[in-house]
Amino acid sequence: MSAETMETKAALRRLPAVDQLLQAPTVVAAAAGLPRPLVADAVRVAIDNARRAILAGAAAPEQAELEEAAAEQVRALRRKLLVPVINATGVVLHTNLGRAPLSAASLRAIEAVAAGYSNLEYEVDAGRRGSRHVHGEALLVRLTGAEAAMVVNNNAAAVLLVLSAVAQGREVIISRGEMIEIGGAFRIPEVMAQSGCILREVGTTNRTHLRDYEEAIGENTAAILKVHPSNYRVVGFTASVSTRELAALAHKRGLLLIEDLGSGVLVPTERYGLAHEPTVQETVAAGADLVTFSGDKLLGGPQAGIIVGRKELVERCRRHPLARAVRVDKLTLAALQATLQHYLDGTVEQIPIYRMLACTADELRRRAESVRARVLERLAAGRKAEAGRMPAAGAGERSPGAGELFDIQVVSTVSTVGGGSLPGEGQPSAAVAVTFRAAPDAVARAAPAPEDAAAAPAATAGAGRKSVPVSVDALAAALRRQLPPIIGRIEDNALLLDLRAVDPGQDELLADGLARALEAMTCTS
Repeated sequence: MSAETMETKAALRRLPAVDQLLQAPTVVAAAAGLPRPLVADAVRVAIDNARRAILAGAAAPEQAELEEAAAEQVRALRRKLLVPVINATGVVLHTNLGRAPLSAASLRAIEAVAAGYSNLEYEVDAGRRGSRHVHGEALLVRLTGAEAAMVVNNNAAAVLLVLSAVAQGREVIISRGEMIEIGGAFRIPEVMAQSGCILREVGTTNRTHLRDYEEAIGENTAAILKVHPSNYRVVGFTASVSTRELAALAHKRGLLLIEDLGSGVLVPTERYGLAHEPTVQETVAAGADLVTFSGDKLLGGPQAGIIVGRKELVERCRRHPLARAVRVDKLTLAALQATLQHYLDGTVEQIPIYRMLACTADELRRRAESVRARVLERLAAGRKAEAGRMPAAGAGERSPGAGELFDIQVVSTVSTVGGGSLPGEGQPSAAVAVTFRAAPDAVARAAPAPEDAAAAPAATAGAGRKSVPVSVDALAAALRRQLPPIIGRIEDNALLLDLRAVDPGQDELLADGLARALEAMTCTS
């Protein structure tokens, strides 16, 4: 047996057992709250990776390196689970980040219903089986002025159910300018086809007139469908027909007018410095027979699709076989009811998205300055622990490391509503901006990977180090690996952490996470 083979076998024998790595402090910290079998699987992957590397001729990893590799496998596992994140993108209704956060009252309502039994499908007064479709109806009727309402699991389901229930096998007229596609490949034409309707397009992409609809009506026409362009805007030489005009035409010809309103706003958006978005109340009052909209967009509640309109039409939707397939659960109904109560109680700004939209640019700048100051303080403390590697800097001076590596500043920026609402509309905001003075591809530092919680960098000094690229992309990736993950945006070679959609209670977490990531980049071996 060659010396090389003997050395390889010896290195393989030195690899620790899974149980030994499970007891390593870094792994224990990373695994807090996770099921042990899943953690053991993640640790096993780290050992298997090390084994393959040794067999391929690599040097055996040091114990600390293997522990860090195992901890990172556990952290990667955690990131694949549904976890809270800090939304520093500046997009309030970020679809990929779960859209609208729920109010404290909504969370309490969920807990109350989830903790035990409820009258989900039980009529307490009559003492018999009831229907879940009545929950929230009284609130929605009072808020919107509609005769009846029901809730399903999302707005796509609401549109599908409405078309299936009232227009299956018949023609539905829609403007070409409203043949939209939204996120997740939801296309209005495909939904209409799935419902069994016959699509009848009228007008052009940019201009549709009342006469276009009128000329398209035939013996097999059941309804006119109007779709609010909530996630795009056509500007310039344009023309469209109002809900009131379409309602008059539809009712004159014995047809239904269905409107997919999308964002589901119930309050004037102008009060937040934004353009006017048609409210559900306005649309119902204008004569739409059925209106569909989302619960988790500008309504500010949980994911849901809401149908309001004429009583006999809503009842047809309730009786349709699809209603069971797209029905909503008790937790969503509880959260939605609590959200709707804010509107009736006059406490709309207890709904998180409206609290965010109401924040002034000056208030956001003050918070951003506070975040920046905390980052600088933590970096200064880290420099003392690292024997003064970086020059001192006060909160009002150039950032630590600016002459060597990076700058941290507070900048004015523009946040957006997002979530398929108010396209092109923005609000003045403020962000903590990090820029790197070295060329992004020219600098790499030997540094430990960022820790999950508030572990001090000194705890891993000299162990588990690897080459860390220094760039805004690398910093953004490091922040995404934090717990909780911090999601920012890159703009003009700067990483921006916009405070608009960050809850004030998360400001310290944001600052500490940014400081940890920067410490990891600047703590050289």
